[in-house]
Amino acid sequence: MKSTVHHIETIREHHQVLGYPALRHPLMSIHRFEDLPLYEERGRVSFTLGFYTITLKRNYDCKAIYGQTSYDFDEGLMGFTAPRQLSVLDPGFTLPQEGWIIYLHPDFLRNSSLAAKIKSFDYFHYAVNEALILSQEEEEEIEQLFRSIQTEYQRPIDTFSRDILLSKIELLLTMSNRFYHRQFITRKTPHSELLTRFEAILDEYFNSENQPDGLPSVGYFAEKLNLSGKYLSDLLVSLTGQTTLQHIHHRLIEKAKEKLAAGTLTVNEIAYELGFNHAQSFSKLFRAKTNLSPVEFRKSFHES
Repeated sequence: MKSTVHHIETIREHHQVLGYPALRHPLMSIHRFEDLPLYEERGRVSFTLGFYTITLKRNYDCKAIYGQTSYDFDEGLMGFTAPRQLSVLDPGFTLPQEGWIIYLHPDFLRNSSLAAKIKSFDYFHYAVNEALILSQEEEEEIEQLFRSIQTEYQRPIDTFSRDILLSKIELLLTMSNRFYHRQFITRKTPHSELLTRFEAILDEYFNSENQPDGLPSVGYFAEKLNLSGKYLSDLLVSLTGQTTLQHIHHRLIEKAKEKLAAGTLTVNEIAYELGFNHAQSFSKLFRAKTNLSPVEFRKSFHES
């Protein structure tokens, strides 16, 4: 039987469902988990929200898996979700005992600089197991920002309220972006192991005689590594300077060069073997990466 996905569009509706305090602003709210009523999910529930969430969790009894590496969340843990992302809660789910949560409706950002900038923060599309783990010093900085936002939120609303709240939230998100980039560096050993596994999966894919139909996708490799596509790409950029798609294209071109050098297949046949639906698309990518057409490369190879 197919489960129902519930959609909660407004922050007000969400507050009512969870028994939270009345809103001070219809498009934004901030709370300490310590001040919220206890909540425990009794059954499995799937839902989406019509707004952003930003959380800082402490004393949270859970673990996460980065690839095949397990981490205990003894340090501060941040999570981010964008509107309309599917969430699933299992029976027994409870909220953290300590920390902060911000609900932010897209309408609150409308016509502001943050409306466009928030879309550049890829971590809103990371999976739950790719949360930001803060050092004690970083956690203290983030805590101060949450407190500052709460102080402004609790003031009487005036003509400056929205701009000040937006500037503080933007600083919080920018600092989170800085700390995510730090995480890619400081957790280099498991991340380097992920890079090795990614390279192995690439090799396996392109050396297999039973490749999936079509071109290899970012999602295919991310799923193999138990990561989201956004996180994998950001991780690879931090380690190698190239996105997942650039790695895939590089390997595609190297494989194409092998086949062109062998001289046993036509350009069209090579394109289809590599997963291209149209030979023109293959030729366009090959020229973009090598400054030669496939025919020109084959000719230059055999003339050298």
